[in-house]
Amino acid sequence: QVQLVESGGGLVQAGGSLRLSCVASVSLYSFNTMGWYRQPPGKQRELVAVITTTDGTPNYVDSVKDRFTISRDNAKNTVYLQMNGLKPEDTAVYYCNAKTMTWRDRWGQGTQVTVSS
Repeated sequence: QVQLVESGGGLVQAGGSLRLSCVASVSLYSFNTMGWYRQPPGKQRELVAVITTTDGTPNYVDSVKDRFTISRDNAKNTVYLQMNGLKPEDTAVYYCNAKTMTWRDRWGQGTQVTVSS
């Protein structure tokens, strides 16, 4: 059973930074992509950033470009999301996602990020 464990969420003031981590119980090469999604209060879950596990190509939703950076450390089976310039609208539960070789989703338990104004 694949496990994804997130950490690094918390409460931060607007303009601050946080780094989220997601540790997988298996090699990242078991997946096509790793990504971060978020679900703001009362809203649907949305994609934030995704990275290919082979060559590390990142992609971002427009609202976080130039503020967030996704990266991976294959040796540590870990994906990171560095979040700078946080805004109150970034407040959400952030979920780590892995897409298997058959494009099935695997999810972490989520970590809360709260940005105060």
